[in-house]
Amino acid sequence: MDPINIRQLAERLNLSVSTVSKAFRNSSEINSATRERVLAMARELNYQPNPAAASLRTQRSKTLAVIIPAIDNTFFVQALKGIETVAREKGFHVLIYLSYDDHENEVLLTQSLQRGRIDGVLLSIADGGKDLGHLAELGAKGIPVVYFDRVYENEEYFQVTSDDHQSGFAATEHLIGLGCCRIAHLTSDRTLSIATRRRQGYLDALKKQGIEPDAALQLACSNDPEQSYQAIRALLEKEKPDAVFSSFEKLALLCYQACHDLSLAIPEAIKIISFSNLEIAPLLRPSLSTVRQAASEIGAAATSILIAQIEQKPLPASRQVTFAASLQIHASTVAPG
Repeated sequence: MDPINIRQLAERLNLSVSTVSKAFRNSSEINSATRERVLAMARELNYQPNPAAASLRTQRSKTLAVIIPAIDNTFFVQALKGIETVAREKGFHVLIYLSYDDHENEVLLTQSLQRGRIDGVLLSIADGGKDLGHLAELGAKGIPVVYFDRVYENEEYFQVTSDDHQSGFAATEHLIGLGCCRIAHLTSDRTLSIATRRRQGYLDALKKQGIEPDAALQLACSNDPEQSYQAIRALLEKEKPDAVFSSFEKLALLCYQACHDLSLAIPEAIKIISFSNLEIAPLLRPSLSTVRQAASEIGAAATSILIAQIEQKPLPASRQVTFAASLQIHASTVAPG
């Protein structure tokens, strides 16, 4: 069958071209029954809307940019699934950019996006301690931005996150409940919003139980895996913690390596819990106890909010949308029965 155009599709449906076009854009002016009738006929006749033509009419590209710091972190892999699912349902395309945890890369990416044709940006920042003026420039250019996970803490923008403070508190309290009192905390960049909140949850849990925080047990690692490994190994050798709470999964895996190299049995000599959405966490030896984030849901919610901004639809009353995380307890904090 030869391809048909939107005018021919409208004639088949006995609708105006404008009505059919609005149905494809999921306009609030079109009821769900009409939209479903249009989509069903389009599938039957193999009609494909022309994104370029739609863009010329609406001055929209139907394209979202996503900037994330890393792709080797399972949180972001799962968040991208949520982002892509919602974007596809709403008729948007997704372009993914990596900052590689580098502030300068992030600056260059945001500047490039200002010159391109994108309708909005989903962003998880690389470094909270550097000048964030490049982020404000996006807003000044009229480009909607929604921050997720690692957020720009500015009340003008929507932020979609986990409840990092409560999760850090719960993870630390779990270790304290097992009799641990020398609990080390591993983090990376302390200027990141997530790092600050998770560490504060750790400190508040210690305080609640009357345990004096020890600065020597609080380690801020670099982005270099070898340097981080050496720092973690030195901490385990010198300070001899009885437990570790890691704010990032890559540090927990380095801690496993250091424990192996130092012949420290997990969980008998040292217990470990970490923020991680790693699918193979239960398969590690011993299996890793984790704080598991609602990554896909966070990505989906951030995308829904961004598209609502673009399409000028109703938005959440609060600009801070928070999802609970859950503790997944495995053998790294509980000895086999």
